[in-house]
Amino acid sequence: MKRNYRRGKEKHGWSNRRHNYHSHRYRRPNHNNCTERPEQEEPQTPVNAGPSSSEDPSSSSLMQNSVVPELPGFYYDSEKNRYFRLLPGHNNYNPLTKESIQYKAMECKRLRLLEEEEKQKKKTTRAGLNSSMLLQKRQLGLLSSTSYCRLVHELKVNCMQRRKIEIHSPDSSVAGTNNFKIIVADVACERIFTVNDVEHGGCKYGIINLSGLGKDSLTVEMYDNLYFTNRKVNSVCWASLTHPDSHVLYPFKKSKISLCLMGIAETPGCASLLPASLFSSTNPGDRPGMLCSFKISTAWSCAWCLNPQADNCFSTGLTRRVLVTNVVTGHRQTFGTSSDVLAQQFATQTPVLYNGCRSGEIFSIDVRQRNRKGQSWKAIRLFHDSPVTSIRLLEAEHYLMAADMAGKIKLWDLRTAKCVKQYKGHHNEYAILPLHVNEEEGLLTAVGQDCYTRIWSLQDAHLLRTIPSPHPSSKDAIPSVVFSSRLGGSRGVPGLLMAVKQDLYHFSYN
Repeated sequence: MKRNYRRGKEKHGWSNRRHNYHSHRYRRPNHNNCTERPEQEEPQTPVNAGPSSSEDPSSSSLMQNSVVPELPGFYYDSEKNRYFRLLPGHNNYNPLTKESIQYKAMECKRLRLLEEEEKQKKKTTRAGLNSSMLLQKRQLGLLSSTSYCRLVHELKVNCMQRRKIEIHSPDSSVAGTNNFKIIVADVACERIFTVNDVEHGGCKYGIINLSGLGKDSLTVEMYDNLYFTNRKVNSVCWASLTHPDSHVLYPFKKSKISLCLMGIAETPGCASLLPASLFSSTNPGDRPGMLCSFKISTAWSCAWCLNPQADNCFSTGLTRRVLVTNVVTGHRQTFGTSSDVLAQQFATQTPVLYNGCRSGEIFSIDVRQRNRKGQSWKAIRLFHDSPVTSIRLLEAEHYLMAADMAGKIKLWDLRTAKCVKQYKGHHNEYAILPLHVNEEEGLLTAVGQDCYTRIWSLQDAHLLRTIPSPHPSSKDAIPSVVFSSRLGGSRGVPGLLMAVKQDLYHFSYN
């Protein structure tokens, strides 16, 4: 009996000593930690504390590199190598929530990457890849001209440096006061069409002339439009009606307050063609009006057809249907679908329209078919596991690139209806984000929901570079980008344009 009492006493004493040890260890300050703990949290006790400082440091690093399980109500501090309890509630005075901790960690990573870029601490994306080696192989005939140009672009992309662009506008009171939402370049990359959010709600439009990018001082001219809409613009594309890239096509979602750009009728939604010359005229009295505006329901996407067999036609992806409209005759074709159409693109060699749906399905439509009830319009059918947000046809039109809301980017062979490549690293959960394919340079560019711009090699899906945003990551600060080796025209400069918030940046080749 005495022996059992003595053992229980020893056990109780060891428990007290262990409690005192953890309390002392928790109160030890650590000023190098990115996630600082407030003073009111000091009485809390850590759970599942890691090894002490006297233990082998290799075991601590092994714990940090391993996958740490997530415990409900606690968060894991990788620097202190232990768990801490989250504070209850979701008010603004709670400094420790799961979202705030993730945001601080992402912000620390972004600032670190920006600092490394400023110090130019970059390495080649492939072992042994440098300009002298490429030139030597080219002279020896070991590299074709196509492979040589592609690898040179990889080297240049890895060394691009960020410079801020000065935006000049005839109306100085408007320049730089609205956030960029969408930027879309024309075929020659001479102009950029912009959609900007207006402070009091709605959107306005402008065209930026890129001819000033070749000068030492980076300046561009932005011409604003007199029209604006209080409705959300989901998609924008250049349209070639009277000559290449003569107009801009954009559909609207319906809203509670419907204001048509024509200025008269109330409509649930519309798709409008805006002449590009509206932005170049210096005399407001000489500016042309809206060419046409078509009443439609809620639109998610749009595409313009360049094939002569379906001349002057555009398509809008609607809720559970596709609408193909001829802007000259007004004739319409409607194709019913089982899901919302979030992405569209016309082929140029044939009058075939490719569509990406919220259900994850990708299908094609030959617009030459006549509308017959009960007829299946779908030709090629591909499937993703989540909503398709962007599709891009490659030049030969044998391959199609598609991205979805699960962050997957796949290259499909349309002849076999099979996925041949996957481009890993893209981040997306629910946003409609575009893809940018540059076949001449052999590059794929995409901006993720985490506000990082990633560039891959088209040939082998190798991730070449990850560019952090100059602004803190947020839902309303996802960059919009344009990449080309000829920004500003045939004699333009190569590089990447990035629009974030009210700023425009140029990542130029060295």
